Amino acid sequence: MRAKPGQHLSQDGVSLAQHIGRDLGPFDLVVTSELPRAIETAIAMGFAVDRYVADLGILPDMVLAALAWPNSLTAISKILDEDQNCLRFAQQQAELWRDIFDQLSDDQSALIITHGGIIELGALGFLPDSTPNNLGDAVGYCEGFRFTKQGEVFTCETLQVDENLRLIHN
Repeated sequence: MRAKPGQHLSQDGVSLAQHIGRDLGPFDLVVTSELPRAIETAIAMGFAVDRYVADLGILPDMVLAALAWPNSLTAISKILDEDQNCLRFAQQQAELWRDIFDQLSDDQSALIITHGGIIELGALGFLPDSTPNNLGDAVGYCEGFRFTKQGEVFTCETLQVDENLRLIHN
């Protein structure tokens, strides 16, 4: 949450991240984009950043335009079926996420902080067989996904912030 065109979290963004961070973690690895607001989100949540990955913060203009972001996961899934640039970007994000998860042992966890549009494409690329309706609506501030590895298969639950600013798991 920021005041555009600023690159830093607003006070509301810091407060939300602090509140949500209380219900998360601990994490063995925290990875963010190189953009200040992603790093600030991790810190406000109470987590030190272990690694910065530029590609977690770069959304090509043609992909952003095709997404009509913010948009629901169902709509974005349909866009992936029709737009090769979006599909390719989703696959690249999924590969990046897999590389991060591959660094963990079975009992470890990671927090990846990225940005609107990128997170939706990454999740849909990471779980290409998932039904977007099961993943929820558009992703909002401090919302995302929790992936759990069971054997060689990943399952996913959505993490959404309710009207009382509580993190709910679906």
